[in-house]
Amino acid sequence: MHALTRTATTDMDVTSIRLERDLKDRLKDLAGNQGYQALIREVLWNYVQQKSGGYKPQFSRADIRASIPATAEREERCVLTGQFIRPQEPMFLGLTGHGELVPLSVESLAAS
Repeated sequence: MHALTRTATTDMDVTSIRLERDLKDRLKDLAGNQGYQALIREVLWNYVQQKSGGYKPQFSRADIRASIPATAEREERCVLTGQFIRPQEPMFLGLTGHGELVPLSVESLAAS
């Protein structure tokens, strides 16, 4: 993941985005010592990797505590396999140890 490599800020382009004050405050709280700008970069790199096909799953089967049958309403990507889940396809929502609901393909849980 790109956010883990240290890039000197002098080698970065300066850009400006406007954030609601509440969003910025929440990002600061979530980022902790990492810093909210680094958190934003990490989220953006994850988005670029997902959309460009360079996605690397960040979860393992052991991270999933429970699963709920669902139907995709839009295109999703399985967090275990990276496989695309098309709209109206069956899928699962996996509950992680941190309380996140993440998309899972049917095939990703079939081997368990």
